[in-house]
Amino acid sequence: MAFEGLSEKLQAFTDKLRGKARITESDLNEMLREVKLALLEADVNYKVVKEFVSNIHDKALGQDVLKSLTPGQQVIKIVKDELVELLGGTDSKIAFSPNPPTVIMLVGLQGSGKTTTAGKLANLIRKQGKKPLLVACDVYRPAAIKQLQVVGAQLNIPVYANENEKDVIKIARQAKEVAISKLNDTIIIDTAGRLQIDEVLMKELRELKSNLKPHEILLVVDSMTGQEAVNIATKFNEDLGIDGVVLTKLDGDTRGGAAISVKKVTGKPIKYIGTGEKLNEMEEFHPDRMASRILGMGDVLSIIEQAEEKFDLEEAERLEKKLRKNKEFDLNDYLAQLRQIKKMGSFSSILKMIPGMNKYNINVDDKEFDRIEAIICSMTDEERRKPKLLNASRRVRIANGSGTQVQDINKFIKSFEMTQSMMKKMKSGGMDPRMKKMMKQMNLDDISEDDIKNIEKKLK
Repeated sequence: MAFEGLSEKLQAFTDKLRGKARITESDLNEMLREVKLALLEADVNYKVVKEFVSNIHDKALGQDVLKSLTPGQQVIKIVKDELVELLGGTDSKIAFSPNPPTVIMLVGLQGSGKTTTAGKLANLIRKQGKKPLLVACDVYRPAAIKQLQVVGAQLNIPVYANENEKDVIKIARQAKEVAISKLNDTIIIDTAGRLQIDEVLMKELRELKSNLKPHEILLVVDSMTGQEAVNIATKFNEDLGIDGVVLTKLDGDTRGGAAISVKKVTGKPIKYIGTGEKLNEMEEFHPDRMASRILGMGDVLSIIEQAEEKFDLEEAERLEKKLRKNKEFDLNDYLAQLRQIKKMGSFSSILKMIPGMNKYNINVDDKEFDRIEAIICSMTDEERRKPKLLNASRRVRIANGSGTQVQDINKFIKSFEMTQSMMKKMKSGGMDPRMKKMMKQMNLDDISEDDIKNIEKKLK
């Protein structure tokens, strides 16, 4: 997972600060040394680290402590604010033209994931009400055009390609005419890459830029190349001029140094991040939310947005009505809720977005949810509605049908009965004291007032 090592060390740092009534300069210097080492290990640019640590040191010693915060909490706030600033400060989005079509040109080295990113970006902006057209301008790499066509077909997004033409400027101009005639308001151009930056590549891209006059040039960079990703971004910006960066494979980069360094070094914002291999696993980059995740403060807004996008509201309303009529929560309901959660991605990633959950050493095997789904699907409809019917012989049959053991069935049913009991208590307004204690320990104070206001807006 991205930032895994850095996140653990920065959270250890903030845990030491939390609740401290007094922090000496010596204490601060010792702790900042750990932060410095953690950032360097995460492959963050040395100059960026030096400035980051220096800013925290000066602000922590130079500021009056707010009345509502302890000195420890004040330093944590400074660390978060500085981290947000380092990651870009504010959200940076695509500037869509008031006179469509908006032309977006994707550039980058070969293997950075440009073609897949073109599809992901088209899918993302389509959800914002846009009508994108993908354009195949990589005429050199074998099967590049076919790959974009396959991606477009999977997403049901049109692709313009002219396999008989080798002049990318002509292809781009033809695509623009097609977009205007078909009322496509956004054109996403997949350009050719090289294994390394060379003058031939840059000359072609500069000519394409000069003739096409794109509204946005986005550099696609593989975050797993670490510090080299920042060097690539710097070179492309100097030679071509870019408007923003798309970091791919961030889910596979445990260090995250590229994401932290790129804005500070190049001056260009990260606009999108790839969070997985699937074509829907891409999201807008929010510096404040990413800083909160790194520091273990959660990302409630992203959970809400994912739920809004992927949850079936009709299913949620059906369950609510059922519980209001005092009908018991059964295995059909359990399966429906399980499938809703699976749509949001891995359960581990969801847990990490919940404030304070980083303190609990919860290891979730997402394959367990597949096993549970197989178990429930091996039951008859009557067994799902009335789990009490599950005697020994039925459990043996279900185990055989789901490829599991009887012990797995027993364990799941016990867990389900606890869930049933919890649903009853929640409906009656009661809550287990242990749950209340856990909620208190989750440090929901880590959510800022701005976060709370944004959450309230979303919920309205």
